[in-house]
Amino acid sequence: MSRKIIKSKTYLYDEKIETIAEVPEKELELLPLNKDLKIIGKKIPRVDAEEKVTGTAVYTFDKSFTNIAYGKTLRSPHPFAKIESIDTSKAEKLKGVLKILTYKNAPDIGWYGSYSKLLDQTVRYEGDEVAFIVAETEAIAEKAMSLIDVKYKELDFVTDTLEAIKDNAPKIYEDSNIPKTRGHAHYSRGNFEEGIKNADVVIERDYTTQVAIHNPTEPHGSVVKWEDDQLIVWDSTQGVFSIRDTIANSLNMPESKVRVIKEYMGGGFGAKLEAGKYSVMAAIASKEIKRPVKVILDRKAMNLAVGNRPDSHQKIKAGAKKDGTLTAMGLTNYGTMGAYPAGAGAHWPLRSLYKCDNIETNEYRVFTNTGRARPFRAPGHVQGTFALESILDDLAEKIDMDPLEFRIKNFTPIDQDSKRPYTSKKLIEAYKMGAKAINWESRKPAGASDGIVKRGLGFASQIWWGGGSPPAYATVKMNRDGSVQVLCGTQDLGTGTYTIISQITAEVLEIPIDTIDVLIGDTQATPYAPSSGGSTTAPSISPAVYDAALQMKAKLIASASAVLDIPGKELTYSNGKIFETKNESNSITNPKLIRKMRERVLIATGARNQNTDKYAINTFGVQFADVEVNTLTGKVKVNKIVAAHDIGRTLNRLTLENQFHGGIIMGLSFALMDERVIDEYTGKVLTTNYHDYKMPTIKETPEIEVIIVSENDPLVSATGVKGIGEPAMIPTPGAIANAVYNAIGVRINSLPITPDKILTALNSRG
Repeated sequence: MSRKIIKSKTYLYDEKIETIAEVPEKELELLPLNKDLKIIGKKIPRVDAEEKVTGTAVYTFDKSFTNIAYGKTLRSPHPFAKIESIDTSKAEKLKGVLKILTYKNAPDIGWYGSYSKLLDQTVRYEGDEVAFIVAETEAIAEKAMSLIDVKYKELDFVTDTLEAIKDNAPKIYEDSNIPKTRGHAHYSRGNFEEGIKNADVVIERDYTTQVAIHNPTEPHGSVVKWEDDQLIVWDSTQGVFSIRDTIANSLNMPESKVRVIKEYMGGGFGAKLEAGKYSVMAAIASKEIKRPVKVILDRKAMNLAVGNRPDSHQKIKAGAKKDGTLTAMGLTNYGTMGAYPAGAGAHWPLRSLYKCDNIETNEYRVFTNTGRARPFRAPGHVQGTFALESILDDLAEKIDMDPLEFRIKNFTPIDQDSKRPYTSKKLIEAYKMGAKAINWESRKPAGASDGIVKRGLGFASQIWWGGGSPPAYATVKMNRDGSVQVLCGTQDLGTGTYTIISQITAEVLEIPIDTIDVLIGDTQATPYAPSSGGSTTAPSISPAVYDAALQMKAKLIASASAVLDIPGKELTYSNGKIFETKNESNSITNPKLIRKMRERVLIATGARNQNTDKYAINTFGVQFADVEVNTLTGKVKVNKIVAAHDIGRTLNRLTLENQFHGGIIMGLSFALMDERVIDEYTGKVLTTNYHDYKMPTIKETPEIEVIIVSENDPLVSATGVKGIGEPAMIPTPGAIANAVYNAIGVRINSLPITPDKILTALNSRG
């Protein structure tokens, strides 16, 4: 198929992302609806399940070589300090120590722009990198760390966001803890003050959410190996190409000389979108000692130094008419970036989810002496949705309107900034089906439930992007035996990417899934695909795989036409065989055809289509929660979550439900448990392991029902797929918070909703 070169434009938050991409010249034929398909949309077990359960799947942790060395990072024990001296002589004398990097001998590589170096003399949070040790074994590297003598000049520190914005707070850099560049973001439309004046009811509330840690099953890590002047990196990453580019840039190498490989991965949730300092330091050391180096972070480092969901301190003022019309909404939010620049917003749901002509938001990113924020499964949306959906429930109660009716009253079919209609927004259908599944009609007024254990129902809505974009490419190779290999530079984070690629290929070529081999996550062996974040993996690569498979099918038919001497329009392709439509016995199978062509491999490369500029591409959904609150203990039990969403086409119902279950459990954790705790007097993190950092177990997991109200979204791509990674989590904390309020009649405006907060609120009410 012919191609054209375009400037691809996509949006994420306020950022317009432009890249150059090769896309199909003509639109592909639309993939039929799932009811007319044999494999797509069905509950197909993961193609990599056997490798995972038998332990043969190769994760970064498993990669090794006979002469491999091990890296460890010495980290700052202080939240803010200047290194006055560092003596590595004792550690260097330890048998088995191969290399030690400090700020004295490490290359002068900038990190986080101009805010830090690879190894800096100033450390700005507990866990900041001080030295990198490479040794024969991990145990020797650990011992060497204890032998390094570091003298610190401790500095006054600040770990609390609201304390950091005070005039007398310690300054992490020379200027304010709110940086002049990108420290403040302002947005407005309409006239907020006029909208408030025109409201019949006005509410102003404060909401806070905590810092949360990603804590994936597989820790961050890299294995690096030099082959002459080429660097090979096995990395637990969400973006092999972006990691390659960062490492190459840091080491001042051509990208062609850096190869990044990621085979299997145990979760990332956004924190693994960036390259780690440990990868670059391992590469530097590996080149000097001329041996491969492996560095895998431990759980303490995972909780200190590889990112978090930033906190939020939100003040929302909102007004509405008695008929339920929103007249104005305003938000002021402060969120910590940690010690280095990062995102910390929460405004987008308030700005975009409902119809409201008068909006004003002010958001501030704040430096603190804590670990740096990173993207975390719907950055900003989880915090913002919790606050927005809480105040909307309170507004609905003030005007004596059912909160579900209130949301429907303020439904909008268009993006209020661009004034473009959405490609799809079946949110009202989701409301109706979800409400029926949770038995919304049984909901009682807030606090009206009888007994010590009170039951409540609540819900929250969500908006996210997840439409994907080019450039994204996939190559389909058919071998002489009829087996197929699909190559794509994407990643499987544990979400089922191997499986959906196999399904699409098997559906189009009508061959068994077990004859398809998928190779992904290799910058040298696969064509380019974007990083796996923002719910964009499936919607970006599925059209490319579909295009490649269609091209392969067309090549097979054209080749059969030449071999059989029959016009292509008189041929039919079915189940891996091409035959004369009027005489099925006159046929040829794929393997025989390729051998006749004297081809060892038949190849087709597909590309992802250009996004429409006439529509806004978003996902929408709602989650309902049924909870019980024990008013004597303050304990919350979530009985059931119903998730009803408009997310385009379902590629695999089984892995889709896996994603929703994982997202809902993570949302439940953020609502009730997740919290990084820091000692305000020492600046030390107290929750650096799975024992102290609380997360749900199977005991806390509720009944989960998933309802998909969409069949596909043909305005997005030929496959009609949108992403579900973020939507699966976004509404859960808000839904639980509203259900808790409905149960006890007292609003908890601070996450996590812990027993002490509930008991304090109940006692304050008397």
